Amino acid sequence: MNRPPFRHLAAAALLCIGLGGCGAPGGLGRGEAAPPVSSQPGPKPLWPSWTESPSSRGTAVSGRVPPPRPLDGAPAVGPEGIGKVDVMAVVRADKAMKRFSAGGTIGGPGKAGIRPARYADLTGNGEPELIVAADTETGRSVLSVYTAAAGKIVPILYTSGRRMTVDTLGTDLLVRTNDDDGSAHDIRYHWDGQRLSVLSDEHKFGNAISGPGSGFRSGPASAACPTPMPSPSGSPAPTNPAAR
Repeated sequence: MNRPPFRHLAAAALLCIGLGGCGAPGGLGRGEAAPPVSSQPGPKPLWPSWTESPSSRGTAVSGRVPPPRPLDGAPAVGPEGIGKVDVMAVVRADKAMKRFSAGGTIGGPGKAGIRPARYADLTGNGEPELIVAADTETGRSVLSVYTAAAGKIVPILYTSGRRMTVDTLGTDLLVRTNDDDGSAHDIRYHWDGQRLSVLSDEHKFGNAISGPGSGFRSGPASAACPTPMPSPSGSPAPTNPAAR
């Protein structure tokens, strides 16, 4: 087969450039503008004052558990939404959180009690969920998330950790904790239609653990944490008794 002379190829290339470029299959045509690049949401801390505090490994929610049930004795949610409900009344109605209400509310880290309530849309329905965290004398913290369904309050997440920090990431919730040995545990929760379940789980081992096994580990929570038993309120409970 005869090959075209090099000078013919060079001429064709110059002609292509002069016409504004030769479009590749699937690429932009002549005169087409590049599509805008959509920005991805970044983490937004719910309690900025606690963000700089070190924390320890939390308890992930995983495994098959019954659907969460509404809290017995919790105040009803009116047309104005969950944001108008008495937060401490919700805490006292939740058997998993009631014990932490004795310390009242706190305004900053370093004390035992209930942190200021936060609200964020974590189910993607345009309505905010109630997010409550409590700090204990031992330095551990617990976190509960509640949604409104048919005028009732339903717990959709319960987890714990040591001086935890919590961020929203779009409609997801990112819980970061650190162990005393320097290891870190980050769990991202995502609404699955019934509760906030683990979307990703990353564990960075600290200085106390060395060797080929150290480093990041990510994947579904079922591969990293045992299956918790449901709490009396219907939300998953921590597997570590010391978490309470």
